[in-house]
Amino acid sequence: MFRKIHVKAVAALSAVALLAACGSGADEPDAATTETQPADSGATESATDGTTETGAAGTDAAKPASFTFGYILPETGALAYLGPPQIKSLELAIKDINDAGGVLGAEIPAPIGGDEGDQATIAQASADRILGQGVSAIIGAAASGRSLDIIDRITGAGVMQCSGSNTAPTFTDYDDDGLYIRTAPSDALQGPVLANTIVNDGWSNVAIVARADDYGRGLANATADALENAGATVALNETYDPLAQQYDSVVQAVVSAQPDAVVVVAFEEGVQIIQGLIEAGITPADTGFYAADGMRNPDLGSLVNEADPSVLAGMKGTAPASAANDDFLSSLAEFAPELGDNTQFAPQVYDCAVVVALAADAAGSADAQEFKSEVVNVTKDGTECTSYAECKDLIDAGEDIDYQGVSGPLDFTDAGEPGRASIEVYGFDDAGKFESIETVESNPAADSR
Repeated sequence: MFRKIHVKAVAALSAVALLAACGSGADEPDAATTETQPADSGATESATDGTTETGAAGTDAAKPASFTFGYILPETGALAYLGPPQIKSLELAIKDINDAGGVLGAEIPAPIGGDEGDQATIAQASADRILGQGVSAIIGAAASGRSLDIIDRITGAGVMQCSGSNTAPTFTDYDDDGLYIRTAPSDALQGPVLANTIVNDGWSNVAIVARADDYGRGLANATADALENAGATVALNETYDPLAQQYDSVVQAVVSAQPDAVVVVAFEEGVQIIQGLIEAGITPADTGFYAADGMRNPDLGSLVNEADPSVLAGMKGTAPASAANDDFLSSLAEFAPELGDNTQFAPQVYDCAVVVALAADAAGSADAQEFKSEVVNVTKDGTECTSYAECKDLIDAGEDIDYQGVSGPLDFTDAGEPGRASIEVYGFDDAGKFESIETVESNPAADSR
């Protein structure tokens, strides 16, 4: 089911420090343990070192001899389940591009891969190694926190970075010299959809607990602001240390708030929090239970209670969605059948690759410093096209193009990110089985007219 709503984005969100869409694996928290959330100052600390034009840690970025991709995606760690669909979708995009003749008349070689892991040092080492081999663009990281660890290395080296899953609002105004783009929507677009889902379900007194990192704070604040704009009460908006050994204090804070609905903005540690809430008597059977993209896992019911996944019956969440593109999903299933239903952020990563390749074609260069000015242009205000081959033919004919992504229309803003977004509302049925409920278009610009 698809429906369109226009949700008002709060202006202050552009300054909010954000998520990794799917976020950051075991991101180092900025605040220890549980704390009440004040208004965010917008300052986001990254674990990166100071960088120079040649990258970080003294690593010189080799100039690409031809158009080449690298990637820094989770191959190990808590977000490792997000790695396969993103890596395979990049490989599929490269295949489709090469089938259409390649970029600048040459086939793209296999991507140079690197792990983002759960630590800044792992992601940074991957970035340094890939930059040293000469690439035009790096896809990733999956987690917002990991991207913040490497963005200065990559963009400082004059290389394009595109993430299909970073959702933290931090990146909207980041000083990246036009070299960082993303195809995943900011949480400034996802938060209002999550809030509308909660209010439309009849809940009005909401407790929010979130990771103390860019992802958690950004999405929690976006959701809280939208809830209050809709007339609901935010009984609790607190963050917690995602590296804690136990979350009893988080559970107790929710219990003390006496909400009629609870939002858990988490990754894998959310399983432990949900288990604690259920043990404390706060269950989806009598309380609104909600999560976001960081916990969009078809196996979540079994992870919470292997013997009885139905304990999650009625729980819902939101996540950036593909625009119901059955053709793409069928193509991906044929290319990588081992993925099964694990396709989260695959459409967005595919679009990263195609947008960057088309920008290189439009600029006539494999050098990101020369094609960066085209990445926004190829996504709007031209002749619509839906594949690399079709768009490339239009470019060769001298036409401006408007690439309609497999994840939906991109319509990049000047910041190099979607100006509107398709957000999936997912849930768990009476047996605790995952289901996709509907897709909602979040388009705050429509409310400003």
